[in-house]
Formats: sequence, structure tokens, C-alpha cells
Amino acid sequence: MSKKSYDYLTSLLDADSLVDTLSSKNIVNYFLINIDNFSNINNAYGYEIGSRVLQEVSKYLTLSKPHATTLYRYNSDRFVLLADQNLSIQEIKKICESLLSFFAQTDIVIDDDIEFKVSLSISVSTAKGSINISQAEVAMQELRESKRNHFILFNPYSEFVHKQQQNIYWIHKIKEAVLNEEIVAYFQPIINNHTGKIEKFECLARLKDDDEIISPVLFLGAAKLTGNLPYITKSLIAQSFKKFSDTEYEFSINITGDDLSQDYLESFLLKNVNKYNIDPSRVVLEILEDIDTLDKGTTLKQLNALRENGFKIAIDDFGAENSNFSRLLDIEPDYLKIDGAFIKNITTDTKSQIIVEAIVGICKKSGIKVIAEFIHNEEVQNKVKELNIDYSQGYFFGAPSPELAVL
Repeated sequence: MSKKSYDYLTSLLDADSLVDTLSSKNIVNYFLINIDNFSNINNAYGYEIGSRVLQEVSKYLTLSKPHATTLYRYNSDRFVLLADQNLSIQEIKKICESLLSFFAQTDIVIDDDIEFKVSLSISVSTAKGSINISQAEVAMQELRESKRNHFILFNPYSEFVHKQQQNIYWIHKIKEAVLNEEIVAYFQPIINNHTGKIEKFECLARLKDDDEIISPVLFLGAAKLTGNLPYITKSLIAQSFKKFSDTEYEFSINITGDDLSQDYLESFLLKNVNKYNIDPSRVVLEILEDIDTLDKGTTLKQLNALRENGFKIAIDDFGAENSNFSRLLDIEPDYLKIDGAFIKNITTDTKSQIIVEAIVGICKKSGIKVIAEFIHNEEVQNKVKELNIDYSQGYFFGAPSPELAVL
């Protein structure tokens, strides 16, 4: 017999009861119901009002749910509706539509002077046992990427689920790579367009999996999820300093928001400067776009300290995501790398050319050197030189390699 325990706030069956019920059932229809933007209510009105809203929502869910179903308060602003009966896809959709419609037409009133219109997001899993919990969570994540106030049925063949499965695989792989020191440095040449010679290299992380070399596109997301991005950066710094200790080349290393949030860069870089006798002015720190998620004052303080030690600063992928001209004023970089999306089509896309010309013009007036990425053929390179861009980087000159290229 299933144990029954109740949520203190709503008097509904609680999460323990739900888990216990799932362990004793065969196939069930599991409806995960989430209140959209509930945190806004807590932030604006306080947790006491938020709790009362949850109580009202639980009453209306009890009122509007189908017969022969059981309602649980799962956690926070989430509820679960369980239906034991064999439901068709159309019947499942009808239940979801009915709940969404009910709340679209219902006001949540608190003390006659505070009124809310609450919307819901619903994900549905139909399976045996507790696997419903994880499947509904995945489906909810997929739904939240595109819309709210809607519903979704878990689809094991969706592209989103496939990506989630890949993430799990690479999370395991990145943990192994950290333990076994399987992060390796590759180097891509950067050409001075005035001299035609290699002047610098970008240092890039790769993962060694047996005899296969894995692109960061596959594993960096997992590294971020597991908190291992700083480990990768440290490994890349150590390997790169060693590689360039007997050369005169300048070299650049990508720095993420995770690196800056841990505030280790200055001491770690100086340690390697002394170990490998590298002039800091040869080291360029490429700031990725995700640093805009950090506190601006703290970030700028670290970047200024690095610059005072002689390191150079570059903004990577300028023009993409959070990158904008205000970052030039804040960071005052030595270099700016134009996002490759604008460069690769520059000979065929007028808008890309206009954007690149504007970026180059501002950088020239500001004393910032410009680097064009994604140079993949001679035609694009000729256009880049015509626009008076200082440096070029791309497969036209050389793919990333464990050895330093020579032109």
C-alpha cells in the first residue's frame, strides 16, 4: 500500500507521495504543471503573497482537473497530475488545453485588492514508474526554449532530447579528460595582412579521446555544466606558454566568464610568465561574449589588472550575441576579432560588408587592431585586405594544429 503524506501549504499530496505512487504503478500519464514566471510574483509582492497564490492555484487545479486523476504539489511552483487510465494522445491534449483555457479565464484574487492572471506550462510523459519525472522535466525544458502558456508531450526522438543525451555523454567524457589530462592545445596561425607573414597564433582546446581529437563544439557545453571550463583554460595556458617559450610569436588564449568569476587569472598567468620566461606583452587574452553576464565592475577591475601587468586584451566574435560597441568603451581592447558570420559571406552579402566597414572604421579611429576570422578562400582574403583589416585567420592559411604552422 502506498504511503500518503501531504504538503503543508496546499494540503495536496506531496512529492514523497508522488514518488511512492510512481514506484507502485504501471504506465501512467504524468502531467507536470508549472506556473509561468512565478518568481516575478515573489519578487514584486513577497513570499507571503506568493504562498497564497500557490494555495489559490492548487484550489483551481483541484476544481478543473479531470475526474479519476490525482493532483500533487511537486515542489515550489510545480504541480503534478497523474492519470492512471489509458489515454490517447488526443485525450491528453484535450486535458492540457482544458487546464490552460481554464486559467486563461480565471483571476487569482488576494484580499480583494491584488489580482493575478496566472498562466501555466504543461509537459506530459507517459511511461512506467519514476522515469516520468525526468522525461517530463526534459520536455519542460524543451517547451521553455520556445514558448510558455502551452503544453508539450515528451518525444524521445526530438532534436532537443538528442542534444540532452549528447550532453550527458560529454559530461562523462569531460570528467574523464580532466582526470587523465586529455585536454590538448592546438594552434591556428594569424597573418599580418601588411607583411603577409604569420605574426601570432590562437591557442585552442581539443579533447583527446583514444586516437581521436574532439572539437570543442562537442565538449565545451558539457565542460561549462560541470564547472570545468577554468580547468581547460589553465591547461591551455600552461601548454601554450611552454610551446611559445622558445619563439617570438604573440599568442592568444580564450577567457570565459567562468574564468573571470573565479578570479584566478592574474596569479596563474604571472606564475607561467615566470616559469617560461614569457614577456606578458606577447600574450593576448581573448574575452568571449559571455562575460556580459558578470558584474561589470568586478570584470573591468580584473581586466585592468591584467593589462597593467602587460597582457593584451582582445574582444572575440564581435557583432555576435552580447557584443556591441559599448563593450569597446568599457574594455578598451588592443584587438577586436570580427565575428566570422560577417566575414565568410563578405563577398556576397552587402549587409555583412556594411557592418564590417563600420566596425573597421570605429576601430581605426580608436587605435584598435582588427582581426578577421573565417578566411576560407582567396576571394574573401582579398576583400579583407581591401577593407584594410590588419590581420586574417582561417583555414585558407592553416587549420588548428598541435604544431606551429610555417608559411
